[in-house]
Amino acid sequence: MSSEQRTAIHQLLRDADFDLGGEVAIQRSLLEHMLTAHPLPDDVRTSTGELGGVPVVFADVAGVDASGVLFHLHGGGFSLGSATGSVGLATSLARLAGLSVVTVDYRLAPENPYPAAVEDAVSAYRALLEREGSAANIVVTGESAGGNLAVELLLAIRSAALAQPAAAVLFSPMTDLTVSGASFRTKATADPNITAAAIRTRVADYLSGTDIDPADPKVSPVFADLTGLPPLLVQAGSNEVLLDDATRLAVRAAADDVPVILDVVPDVPHVFQAFSGLLEEGAAALDRAARFIRDHLVGTGPAAPVGQAPRLTVES
Repeated sequence: MSSEQRTAIHQLLRDADFDLGGEVAIQRSLLEHMLTAHPLPDDVRTSTGELGGVPVVFADVAGVDASGVLFHLHGGGFSLGSATGSVGLATSLARLAGLSVVTVDYRLAPENPYPAAVEDAVSAYRALLEREGSAANIVVTGESAGGNLAVELLLAIRSAALAQPAAAVLFSPMTDLTVSGASFRTKATADPNITAAAIRTRVADYLSGTDIDPADPKVSPVFADLTGLPPLLVQAGSNEVLLDDATRLAVRAAADDVPVILDVVPDVPHVFQAFSGLLEEGAAALDRAARFIRDHLVGTGPAAPVGQAPRLTVES
């Protein structure tokens, strides 16, 4: 893989005006501009709508005979980001996996603190389940804070006795709102744009006005009992302060007998898959995620056996 590409992406992120922990009103527009600066490919078609009363963006790739639906939850520290801004990443994966896309515009903090985002995810998923008639060809995905919401959605699905999706893919998930992972210290200089201080700021927004403890499993899934969740793929880069959030979640899932693959890629930053057009490691990671999805969708390939041993893969 190209060290020049990795260096260029790290420099791009260091030079960006965006600050995850900055003033919400300013950072929302900066992040949206970053995520939508490059137009979507000509064959990507989008429309807006709602599921369960929650705004969503529907997307598909022309010429792709979709065998299922990718249900995506965007990142942004619970306070930033949008469904529109996440279409590029979601459709890049959906193209490879042969899926259509629903990406959810859940309510943002601090205007709408916990549990608004989780409630929106559950409402939209429930409506999608009713529309599809089955969960067998639904895959849940999430990036960063959206990875947190994806796991909390799966736990809420379990509590409500709804059908679980076929699988879930988590990109650099933020799973411990106590911000206690060792990587917040050990990766502080390697991470080009995310800091422990920024995460704490966004956590304070998310929990604003509530009495919930950041260690509560309802907001920090790394502390939850994950028994009964569908197969998980957890991808992260070694140069991110949230690395331990990803690795510890995978260990927790394995301990709870959830089929899980932990895929850590050296020398790449947070949600590096979003740079798949510029970074070979990002494109390769999306290829692996697409194979994982196809392995778990009905009729698209051999399903991984239930209870398969957890696996650690490291790209070089």
